[in-house]
Parts: sequence; C-alpha cells; structure tokens
Amino acid sequence: MSMAFGMCETPGCNAVASLRCPTCLEIGIKGSYFCSQDCFKGSWKTHKVIHQIAKGENGNKKSNEYNPWPSYHYTGKLRPYKKEPRRSVPDHIGRPDYATHPEGIPLSEHAVRGSAQIKVLDDEEIEGMRVACKLGREVLDEAARACQVGVTTAEIDRIVHEACIERNCYPSPLNYHQFPASCCTSVNEVICHGIPDTRPLEDGDICNVDVTVYHNGFHGDLNETFFVGNVKPEVKKLVQVTYECLSKAIDIVRPGEKYREIGNVIQKHAQAHGFSVVRNYCGHGIHRLFHTAPNVPHYAKNKAVGIMKPGHCFTIEPMISQGTWRDDTWPDNWTAVTADGQLSAQFEQTLLVTQTGCDILTKRCTNDGKPWFMDKLK
Repeated sequence: MSMAFGMCETPGCNAVASLRCPTCLEIGIKGSYFCSQDCFKGSWKTHKVIHQIAKGENGNKKSNEYNPWPSYHYTGKLRPYKKEPRRSVPDHIGRPDYATHPEGIPLSEHAVRGSAQIKVLDDEEIEGMRVACKLGREVLDEAARACQVGVTTAEIDRIVHEACIERNCYPSPLNYHQFPASCCTSVNEVICHGIPDTRPLEDGDICNVDVTVYHNGFHGDLNETFFVGNVKPEVKKLVQVTYECLSKAIDIVRPGEKYREIGNVIQKHAQAHGFSVVRNYCGHGIHRLFHTAPNVPHYAKNKAVGIMKPGHCFTIEPMISQGTWRDDTWPDNWTAVTADGQLSAQFEQTLLVTQTGCDILTKRCTNDGKPWFMDKLK
C-alpha cells in the first residue's frame, strides 16, 4: 500500500483515506483510496473487478517482471520478455552445416572468410536461388498476416517456423552462431537481430520480420517492416523513406556498377528526409552460403570492393533511423538497438544481377510487388 490522500472507497465509509491499492498504482488506475487495511481487505472481492476491467481495456496488458540484465542501461522503452524454447526441425529436411554444430559455426563460410572474390552463379545455381527466394517470400507473407496488435513475436516465430517446415525448408537463422529462433523480429528501436519473445505487439509499434530459408542447398533472404495498429505519421514517414532507400538502390544494380555506389544512393535519400543510415550492419552475398562476398554497406563514401557482374547474387537491406546512426547491443549479444532509443526501420531483398539489370528474387507476388505496409497507407 502507498501513502496518499482521499476518501475511503469502501461502501458506507467516508473516512479520510491514506492508503492506495498497489495493483491500481501498477496498472495506472486513479483513486482507489482506503482508510485502513481492514477496509481494503473487506472491499477486495468487489474492488478487484476494477483490475480485471482495466486490464481488458488495456489489451490484457501485464507488467513484465522478467529482467535478465538488471544493470544494463536500455537506450529506449523496449524491454526483453521471456523466450519460448528453441524449435526443432524434422530430420528429413536438409540443413546447412551450422545447424548441427554445437556452437552454430558455419564452417563453409569460415573457409572463404577474408576473400573478396564474388561467386558467379551458373544456370543451375540461379534456379536454386529462384526457388529458395520464392519460398522465403511465401514464408514472410505468412508472418505479415500475423503481425497484429496483441500477437507476440514468439507467435510470429512459430508461424515462420511452421511455414518453413511445410515448404521443406530449414529456417536459416536457427542456430546460426547459436541464434535461438527461426526468424528475427525487430520492434521499434531495435535495428536488427531482435530475438522473438512473449511481448505482445502494441498499437503504434513497427515490427520488422527478417526471414531466411534454406532449401535444397540455397538460402533466400528478405525482410519487411510492418505497421502494428495505428502508427503515427512521423513513423509512417520513416518506414516509407526506408523502403524508398532500398528501391533507389535496386534501381542502380546492373553489370559494371560498383558495389560502393549503393551506399551513396541510400544515404543521399535518407539524409534528404532527416534520417540516418546505420553503419555497422551491411548487405551481403548469398547463395549456398548465408553470408559471403560481396560486403554491401548502406552508407556513403564506403570502401566496398567489387563490380557487379551477371550471376552475382546479394542482398541490399538498409537500416534507417530517426536519430543517430550509432547502435548498441543488448547483453544477449544479438539485439541491435539505436543508441538514442529512437525508432529504426529496415527492408531487404535478395537480388540477382542479369545481363541488363537485376531480378528481385524475393519480390512480393501480389499488389504489384509493393511491400505490405503500403496496403495500409491512405
């Protein structure tokens, strides 16, 4: 009970009250004064109904008592919630080398680490990438339909996991360097690599879902940022500009173009709208390996090595923030957040360089290929 002043709310008692219901204080209910412990206990059966009503009006919101890092200083409002157990993949589904490694180390990637040589895919490999990317798009679309107020990111992870299994795919993030989930869910100030948990999505949130599937030896990688409920105009602008940054970068992808030019295009557009470009996370080559050459920075005046050639396959995935470009990482060693706690958005596509330009292998098949957030724009 907390000291306060008012009139006792016990029926028939009009005494001056100096105590308040602790549950009401926690939920945010005003009033709830009682003159004594006896009055409070005597009114409990009828009084507790107020708590039930208030929780219902607030989407059954409960306080999060999970606090794994008491000494960590969070940059924003988001907090970690309890995780669900790691999901399993049936034995009949093919998997990458790191899936069974006790430390999740991708040995095949480490074998070519440090090499700037960009693999040119042959026709058979290109077809393998087209199939994997198409399946990855189908999986992300399943997640998009579930991204609603009250749904937990752990539930989204379950949907992604099951959608992968249904398509005979292994969810590439699972056990990659020991990542504990089947997709990344990055909410609000989380830039990337958010771990799905039991926090329900709230009205006004933005949530990025990053999906990669492994099918018949090839990875298909993509992500989108989704609106959750009613999103503020300034947040819609951030998401819109982030998608435009990706689109403008894709427009320059063609044989003979330098990979370092991608960052110049992205930063020019982001800065024109008052946003910043995250520097510590980049796009990457992808095919039989999840991450490989080329390295694709999204900021201007970068030193990326390489010139685009037909048969190159890589991702562009700009992370654009409202405030600083600097980031911090939660003690889980995965969750990257903005250093100032402001929001960040991201979009990603897997691209194949062709003779005349590029194919967006992970492009949405409906709504003229536009991302899901545009379905909600008015």
